Amino acid sequence: MTKEDELAKGHIDTIIFDLGAVLVDWNPRYLYRKIFSTEEEITWFLENVCTPEWNEKQDAGRSFAEATEELVSRFPEQEGAIRAWYGRWQETIQGDIPGTVEVFRELRATGRFRFYALTNWSEETFPWAQQRFHFLQWFDGMVVSGVEKTRKPFPEFYRILFDRYGVNPAQAVFIDDNMANVTGGRAVGLHAIHFQSPEQLRHALAEMSLLG
Repeated sequence: MTKEDELAKGHIDTIIFDLGAVLVDWNPRYLYRKIFSTEEEITWFLENVCTPEWNEKQDAGRSFAEATEELVSRFPEQEGAIRAWYGRWQETIQGDIPGTVEVFRELRATGRFRFYALTNWSEETFPWAQQRFHFLQWFDGMVVSGVEKTRKPFPEFYRILFDRYGVNPAQAVFIDDNMANVTGGRAVGLHAIHFQSPEQLRHALAEMSLLG
């Protein structure tokens, strides 16, 4: 049976959400617009100092203290901006993404699905998010990279969720804004949607007959 056949027969019973930039409006530029004068300066800083690769190590369990001191030693002239990454971390989050939260709410109302979060997020900051965002209480379970010491798109991270919560990937839809993570999800058997906007997500779910 093809994936399309499974979807047509309504076999999907699980929805898996990424959090950052899908349900939570996280973007380090929100913070660094308060520190730097131009978008060009911010781009240089995020591409050369506090890079995605550097941040991923904290998502996989490295401590903020170790990560910060490593960069300060390499870029002492950027010490203030580097320390702001974690010292003012909450300013990288603008709030939730209302359109996606509404899609989540409507999916819950159908009574057809279980819901899980699969997130690359530091163990040190995730407790704040749990207190801040009420919709995190809607999940049947969550797998957080900083806790597990591994992350997307590594196959073992997805499999932690499958094993812990009895999820059959062939009956699950995974939603993530990072194409590498989407590709990783598909590689372990998930139906995956590359999130770009709440409207695009709603359309994709409607095409799969998962949302009216």
